[in-house]
Amino acid sequence: VVNNAGVASAGSIEDTTMADWEWILDINVLGVVRGCKAFTPLFKEQGSGAFVNVASMAGLMLAPLMDSYNVSKAGVIALSETLSQELRGAGIHVSCVCPAVFQTNLTSTMRSDIPGIQQNVNKLMKRSSITAEDVAEDIFRSVKDKDFWVLPHAKERRMWVLKRHAPWAFDWLMHQETKRWMSKMGGKANA
Repeated sequence: VVNNAGVASAGSIEDTTMADWEWILDINVLGVVRGCKAFTPLFKEQGSGAFVNVASMAGLMLAPLMDSYNVSKAGVIALSETLSQELRGAGIHVSCVCPAVFQTNLTSTMRSDIPGIQQNVNKLMKRSSITAEDVAEDIFRSVKDKDFWVLPHAKERRMWVLKRHAPWAFDWLMHQETKRWMSKMGGKANA
């Protein structure tokens, strides 16, 4: 079962409405919960199964002005890690997919009051060397090899390793990137 729920919201903590927080959490987190709850009994009964839960590098590396999106994808990661431990003994495999930016239709439903954010995200997507087909191939391999993590983007995979092994260096790099991004987006926060 592939749980691939994905909508986005962009904005600061002050500007993102509670309605937008509830909307994104209901779709991105509870959509995955619903899929896992629906199929776990069947997988247990048959003694095997696999969940592929699509999160995002935003759940691991936390982009500025994407508070609610980051939280929702971090929730999918936490759920996936939990289920991987809980369900392994029942013959159920869990993979967690964390792509960075690649060409999708994510911005078509993006909620944000930040002028030009959809256009900027679309530009980033068009520049990506990773395609949906590349991500699908990584997912197929991970299920076959019973890998938990599916991290298709090499640069972001290296950054995640840096975050885990040299968090102070990662924090410094992310702060520099946040200042650049906030300046570009006209961010209200003092980065």
